[in-house]
Amino acid sequence: MSATQLTALVRTRDPHAALRRLLALDAVVTGANGLAYLAASGPLGRFLGVERDLLLALGAILALYGAAVGLLAARSRPAALPVRAVIETNLAWTVLSLLALALWLSPTTAGAVWTVLQALTVAGFAALQHLSLKVRQDISE
Repeated sequence: MSATQLTALVRTRDPHAALRRLLALDAVVTGANGLAYLAASGPLGRFLGVERDLLLALGAILALYGAAVGLLAARSRPAALPVRAVIETNLAWTVLSLLALALWLSPTTAGAVWTVLQALTVAGFAALQHLSLKVRQDISE
């Protein structure tokens, strides 16, 4: 997704809509990633250099997390506390992904690149969700 497309996605006068759209995009990307890990853990595991069982576990976690974020995005006014939990979970995922890459994973080159790219994507979601939540709170005050 380009910066122009992302800008168009969140451009709105309603700060609740911007936050909901970011949460929905996070839910779709995370859920799709989880389903791909579940459906193709063997081939993806070989391509990425990651154990099939690890991908299956991560796939289940990501699919459930994506569904939960999707439910939050479906609310007309997502509450601040669950949104903060999503932001913090995304930041924790980013840090854990990079630590796993540095400390215990031995992926292929494609796997290493994928791990860094997905960590940066998740960090981007966290940053944009944080900014959107802050804008919403500033307007509400």
